[in-house]
Amino acid sequence: MSSDGVDPGTVRPGGRTARVRAAVLRAAGDALAEGGLAGLDLADVARRAEVGKTTVYRRWGTPAGLVADVLADMAEQSLPRTETGTLLGDLRANARLVARTLADHRQGALFKAVIAAATCEPQTAAALHRFYEIRVEEWAPCVRQAVERGELPAGTDAREVIRAVSAPLYYRLLTTGLPLDEEAADRAAEAAAAAARAGAFTAAGA
Repeated sequence: MSSDGVDPGTVRPGGRTARVRAAVLRAAGDALAEGGLAGLDLADVARRAEVGKTTVYRRWGTPAGLVADVLADMAEQSLPRTETGTLLGDLRANARLVARTLADHRQGALFKAVIAAATCEPQTAAALHRFYEIRVEEWAPCVRQAVERGELPAGTDAREVIRAVSAPLYYRLLTTGLPLDEEAADRAAEAAAAAARAGAFTAAGA
């Protein structure tokens, strides 16, 4: 953290500084997808991004600091939620978005690298947690609206429903060689919707 209390890479200025940030984060994402955190070298990222090494070291400081900003940028750039008017439609849209992202050659490798790094690097773990909190909160209103429409029981934990949609897709990515296609996405959405309708995500005593 810098002396002004801002984590490295979290400032969002415009102009040339924004272009430099975009180039560095793209290069860092490529390096992560290719070699994981262990292969992330700030000098190599600077070379890939065609910027000065001093700029990268001064702004991000460490590979973990750079990964944190990569995740922050991914959260900013992620598509907003889709609202179809039905719980199942919304959850399918969420699941298909997750599946497309994880099935992408670069993005899938990038997520694998970051998840692996988060198991042993606290700053990366914290950044990954923030990324998912942002994405879960973006989609949680779909579940809250389903409660208001009477599709789900009162007291349903919206955030847990959204987590339940993506969990099997990440499991598929990390533990199997099976495709992350629309069929897998729709199955995950339907399972989460059925469980939510049955009250599986209702807080005790609600």
